[in-house]
Amino acid sequence: MTDELVDIRPLLSRLWPLPEAGEPLAEDIADAVALFFTNKVSDVQASSLLMCLHFTGLDRQADVMAACADRMRKAAAPVDPVPLLRIADEKPLRRGRYKGGLCDIVGTGGDSHNTFNVSTASSIVASAYLRMAKHGNRASTSKSGSADLLANLKQPAEIENETTDLVANLNFIEPSTLPAIYATTNYAFLFAPVFHPGMRYVAPIRKQLPWRTLFNLLGPLANPVDVRKSENDPSPLEARIIGVARRELGPVFAEALRMTGARKAMIVCGAEELDEISIASPTFCWHLHETAGGEVVIDHFQLTPADFGVSSCPLSKVSPGKSPAENAATMTDILNGQRPADDPLLSFVFINTAALMVVAGITEPADDGSDEDANAVKERGPGGLRWKEGVRLARLAVSSGEARRQWKLFVDATNQIKPTTVV
Repeated sequence: MTDELVDIRPLLSRLWPLPEAGEPLAEDIADAVALFFTNKVSDVQASSLLMCLHFTGLDRQADVMAACADRMRKAAAPVDPVPLLRIADEKPLRRGRYKGGLCDIVGTGGDSHNTFNVSTASSIVASAYLRMAKHGNRASTSKSGSADLLANLKQPAEIENETTDLVANLNFIEPSTLPAIYATTNYAFLFAPVFHPGMRYVAPIRKQLPWRTLFNLLGPLANPVDVRKSENDPSPLEARIIGVARRELGPVFAEALRMTGARKAMIVCGAEELDEISIASPTFCWHLHETAGGEVVIDHFQLTPADFGVSSCPLSKVSPGKSPAENAATMTDILNGQRPADDPLLSFVFINTAALMVVAGITEPADDGSDEDANAVKERGPGGLRWKEGVRLARLAVSSGEARRQWKLFVDATNQIKPTTVV
């Protein structure tokens, strides 16, 4: 039997005409959005709320985004943070100012550039050093989403010219299987339909609307491992990079993250309205980090390819518009070290990987300098950070074979677990 629907007309009537500045609305909007995930709002009223938020701009306010992301995480398949925090303590990945926690790199999409799956590729390369919790889905605004790429990415061959049809079973990764996966590998992919089952009620409504909605923005803010037993507990999600396709969203996302308790993060937007760090032009950045006094501050600066020690190139030269299978073949070439060192696409992946490692803190020495690598690039760039050292580590992740090894371990792990959810 279907539960009785909740009437949200009182809220809708408050949203138009535009309410007075300062009127508290974020929590009420978030409470209404939470009803979407249990199918307790009619399609008419749900679409009315999404349209109203879009045309008033309320869905691009930091307090609204933070509150709605909180409800989306609470409606997700429950993740127990305790074993994930324990793994961060036990598994020897700690280095510099990186504490061994989970990391994510993700974009909002909608930039219309349809480039290679840079964030997904960067997440795999970064797994050589960082414990990744890559949150993603199938394509909605491009030809190849993160899940589409991974579903086509074959296990790297152990022998030259060997072929295999083994791929990662993305549907098999559930909250209950995450500890077992991380016991084996540094990489896990959090397939949105598995971790956010309530979104199945939202999808048909979104498809009927010709505009991007609040839900095009919430996904990157609602990584399901960003959970705590209590408000003062640490989150298993230690660091993240979020790419946005509109420059004006940068400070909004940064403030929304700060409101939700993030302490290590960076929002990026390429000057050509690209939702990742651009290989072609400057990138606008909003960096969240913790001061010595424990305050989380937001620094704003720009990055260029030269800050990473690589050459710029037009976006048209970094594999635009490829199918998932073609992008997967490119990713296999990257993992196998078969791309030229000066390949623009490789540089595109490496600068985004480098940024995540910088934000996580692995490019910095420990406070006492005890773990400083003798080969480290100590030069500092915008924000006073070691961007070129991040690229050095990204290159080493591939040349050493460690990124390739972590992907293989991930494939092996997903082929050994038995799912309880079918998507």
